[in-house]
Parts: sequence; structure tokens; C-alpha cells
Amino acid sequence: MKKTVLLILLFFGMISIAQTTTDTIPKAEIATTMQSVNINGTTIYLTAQAGTFEVRDENNKPIALMGHTYYSKGNDKRSSGTRQRPIVFAYNGGPGSSSFWLHMGVLGPKRIVVNDPISTPAAPYRISNNNYSILDVADLVMIDPVGTGLSVPIGKAKFKDFWGVDQDIRSLSLFITQFLIEHNRMNSPKYLLGESYGTFRNAGVMNKLLGQGIAMNGVIMVSAVFDLRTLLFPPNDDLPYIVHFPTYAATAWYHNMVENKPEDIYTFLDEIRNFTENEYTPALFKGDQLTESDKQDIASKLAAYTGTSSAYWTKANLRVTASEFFAEFLRDKGEIVGRLDSRFSGINQDLLAQEGSHDPQSSAISPAYITGFLDYLHRTLKVNKKLTYSITAGRRKGFKWDWSHEGNNRWGTQAAINTGMDMAQAMSRDPNMKVLILNGIYDIATVFYGVEHSINHMGLTKEIKDNIIMKYYEAGHMMYTHQPSLEKFKKDVAGFIKETSK
Repeated sequence: MKKTVLLILLFFGMISIAQTTTDTIPKAEIATTMQSVNINGTTIYLTAQAGTFEVRDENNKPIALMGHTYYSKGNDKRSSGTRQRPIVFAYNGGPGSSSFWLHMGVLGPKRIVVNDPISTPAAPYRISNNNYSILDVADLVMIDPVGTGLSVPIGKAKFKDFWGVDQDIRSLSLFITQFLIEHNRMNSPKYLLGESYGTFRNAGVMNKLLGQGIAMNGVIMVSAVFDLRTLLFPPNDDLPYIVHFPTYAATAWYHNMVENKPEDIYTFLDEIRNFTENEYTPALFKGDQLTESDKQDIASKLAAYTGTSSAYWTKANLRVTASEFFAEFLRDKGEIVGRLDSRFSGINQDLLAQEGSHDPQSSAISPAYITGFLDYLHRTLKVNKKLTYSITAGRRKGFKWDWSHEGNNRWGTQAAINTGMDMAQAMSRDPNMKVLILNGIYDIATVFYGVEHSINHMGLTKEIKDNIIMKYYEAGHMMYTHQPSLEKFKKDVAGFIKETSK
């Protein structure tokens, strides 16, 4: 009898412990509101669902609450036609950035209006109807990766389980798959849209999902990077210097630092590409075997194309990093130039500095975007004000990104991580998949020539390479702050979605 009582007590105790453990896992929380957007004179009514979504691992265990905002046309609970409408999953980069930049810059029903290319004054900021939203052609899910926005690990999961190249690809793929199932959208035309590191992520996610039987109709890359070598300046690697130079030259063209410059920037860039490929690259390849006279000749041309001095290029051994260029380019004017958008400039407080102290473009627009979005999130979308929205995971204690990638094993050791190979594999295995790449020619954060180099070295067949569409904008990393580029962005993206969702 005593054994029976003991077993009963033990049994109920286990149930109690299990319930307690389950109860400690926070629940997903969604605020649903009706919104609208007017695009070219037509009002589109939307159901907006903002908050968190529970993501489960491969064993069906809860691992995260993923913050997101989902805009669907009409009333999602009643509309049977919604499933035929394209759906776009979008995010920014970082790694560690939340998605409010794309959300309020170009994709959502509202947008933050900023001065371009000068600083935007403090509040009140202008939050306007977004006539350039893609919500007339597709539904939209803005995603915040774990550690950003409202996204946090739950259960036994930790932040470190999500902070890494492969960890990030896995968690976003899990979210997208489970979200499609939950909202009955698995048979909808599907798209990924990422900006900056979001494009690096896109290349992995499109391949991961395809391997799990979910093919994208299209993938949209905004200010792309696939090969990290094009961003870094490691010793004895000439590639980053080569791919950055055309953007240095474009910057000089914009700021009228090039003598007798062509009227058309694209004509000028063709000239720069030719010089870079046929003169600059061979000179760097020779290393210390380059003769002094040839070195002076190249230095003079580098200086002429960038509005700087040949003495500077000679001292730099013909190799100038991006941060060095920020500081040097407008030094005589007491200014530094923008990293995200080199049309922007700011005060240089240290005229002896070798590297740029800050990014003038980021300083000019960040307060408007952050403040405007937080106001919109809580006041308009009605997200619980007790939920803290994290602008960046970089502010969280212990944030550290794991840069290892399974591609190292698949394609051999890589000097730097390159998810372009994931993209090449996905596109080669699904010849129907299309990729749209949007490049800002004044973007020194993810340079357009680096993207061109990566695409040209993926080993794609001509038929598959033709599925990659390249577009260029006379702006920077966030090209949508520039009104003509904002209009072109909408035309290019909407046209791409319409064409690939037929």
C-alpha cells in the first residue's frame, strides 16, 4: 500500500514538474489590427499581425519566439484567395540587425521620410503612407532574427544557439516553414528579400529550404555580399582592394573630384572597370616585382580617378582600405565620407586620423528610423508596450557571431566564408529559381564590384547565370532613402514578383 501511494505521489509530482516547466516557457503574443496603404490611388486594406511566433526545433521542442509583422491583404481569416497571392519574407542584416530599416524604409504600408543626402532634424518625424510599398503585389512578413526585435530563445535554447552563420540559416528556415504551414501559405508563390548580411543569409536559406522541399519563386538581394573576402582587408589579399576601387571612383565622380568627368556615371564606371581589370589588378598581382616607374604610373591614375594625391597612393603601396578612404577623401575639407552611402559627408574631428571615426549616413538617418518605427510599432500596430524591442543584438551581453559554415566541409576549406556557393547549388538544382540583385553604386559597405566578382566566380552555366538579374541605383546601401532610387526599387521588385509568380 505504501509503495502504491508513493508511486501515485511520484507520478503526480512528475506531472506537476512538467506543467511547471511548460508554464515557464513564455507564450507567443500577437496584436492584430486593420491597416491600409494607398498605392497609385488605390487603397489596399490589410490585416496586420505583429508580435511573436513560437518556433520549434526538428524534434518539435519550442526553441524561440520569433518577432515579426505579417501584412496580408484583406481579412486573413475570411479570404480564400490569399493563398494564391505571393508572400515575401524579409529581413535586414548585421548580423544582429532587426528589420525595421526595410520595414519603414520601403516595404511596409508606412515609411519614414528622411532628408537625403543630409542630416534629418529631430522629432517630430514624418511617417507617411508608402506609395512604394510592395503590398499591392504581395503579402509581407518582416522577420527579426533571434536576439533582435522581440525575438528571444525559449525552453532550453540559448542565444548562442542562434548566433552564427549556420545557426541563423537553420532558425530562419524553421520559422519560414512553420509560418507557411500555420497560415496555410505553403502553396503560395514564395520569396526571400534580404538586405546586406540578409543577402548572405538568403543564399544559405534558399538552399536550405530547397533541400527540405520548399522552392522559392524568387530571391531578392538588396546591397549584397556573398564572399566575405570582398569586405575584409586581410594581409596579402589583393581582392578587397580591387573590388572597392570602383566605388571609390564613383564617390569621387559624385563629389566632383574627378577632372573632365563624363556626364554619365555608368559610362565612367565602364572606364573604371576597364582600368581596374586591365591595369590595377595586374599591378597588384606583381607585388614587390612591380617597377618603381610602373608603380608611380598606377598611383597617378588611382589618384586622378579618386580626387586624391598620388603621394597618398604611393605611401599606401597602392592599397587603401575602405576606412582609410573615408578619412582621406574629404580630409582637406575637414570632412569624412559615408560608409553606407558615400553621397553623405560629416565633420571630421581628427584631421590626422588614418581611419573614419563614424558613418555620416548612419548618423543622419538612424534617429528618425528608430524613433519613428518604435512609435509605429506600439501606437499603430498595438504591440504590447511592456515588450522591449531590441534594435540590434549587438547590445546584448555576450553577443558573438560564429562565422563557421558547413560549406567549408562541402566545398573544401574557405579562407573566408562564401555562401555564394550555397546560392549556386540551389540555382543549379532548381533552374526555375530567379535572383534579383539591387546594387547601390555609392555603397562602400557592400561594394557592387564585389558582387559582380562573386557572381562571375560561382561556376554557373550560362542558362543559370541568366536567371540572375542585376540592377544599379545612384544611391548607397539603403538606396530607398533616395527618392528616384525608391521609385526604381518599387518598379524593379514589383516587376520581378509579378513575372516570377505567374
